[in-house]
Amino acid sequence: MTSSTRRDFLRTAAVLAGAVPLAAAGCSRTDPEQERRGGGTLERARREGKIKVGFANEAPYGYTDTSGKLTGEAPELARVIFKELGIGTIEGVQVDFGGLIGGLNARRFDVIAAGMFITPERCGAVAFSDPDYVAKTAFMVPKGNPAGIAKFEDIARKKLRVGVLTGAVEGGYAEKLGVPKGDIKTFPDQPSAYEGLKAGRIDCIALTRISLADLLSKHKGDPFELTEPFTPVIDGKEQKGAGGFAFRKADADLLQAFNDKLAELKRTGRLLPILKPFGFTEAELPGPDDTAARFCQG
Repeated sequence: MTSSTRRDFLRTAAVLAGAVPLAAAGCSRTDPEQERRGGGTLERARREGKIKVGFANEAPYGYTDTSGKLTGEAPELARVIFKELGIGTIEGVQVDFGGLIGGLNARRFDVIAAGMFITPERCGAVAFSDPDYVAKTAFMVPKGNPAGIAKFEDIARKKLRVGVLTGAVEGGYAEKLGVPKGDIKTFPDQPSAYEGLKAGRIDCIALTRISLADLLSKHKGDPFELTEPFTPVIDGKEQKGAGGFAFRKADADLLQAFNDKLAELKRTGRLLPILKPFGFTEAELPGPDDTAARFCQG
């Protein structure tokens, strides 16, 4: 994670958010006025001892393993934080990445735990926690990188085809950096993108380095490799990516409690051990200036 792991959700979010809010609100067991004031969800979750999180089944951010357990860097971090907030169980709701924000605002779940990139557009629809990781972009290419791909501009100049995930920020990066829309091929998930590369329908896959490293680890021995990670530059501005958890804007108290615990994990050195099993390193840890407010400003 993926272009707004990390994906451009606006059209899907608008449709979903507009289609079901009244029905969804009618199913809520939380007082609507209380939630509007920023109460409700945290109190309800503590009372029930559980909270629902949305995920997109994208490794290593949030996915179900072979045993059916919800895991990944975001769900495991959520387990730690919510447990310390008095909420012992998280329940996963799988949604296509492009439908996560709509699903959150339709109250299908209470938090997005999918490694979602914090972008100004998304900040208009949801409230983000401070980042729990930062990530650079990379490409998966045939071994030896015969086309010499290092950045999106190379793909545009050489008239190559790039695979991205539906709704991911990488699709936006590619288009803004000159890749024709017809050469940007979208796939619903990582396995299908990999099959597209393997079949020669695309020349590379663009995702975060973390996502691609996880994908490549599942296909050891296949003739592919990763390029050096980089930060795209658009209109002279680095497009640094940072992922966080998303909350409904009404849930100000839930967001604040989550952020306080996340800050404590960062301060005490407990964050990296939670993320490390999923391929994250110290290089992916957020710095003191990496805040949700900063990435919401763009």
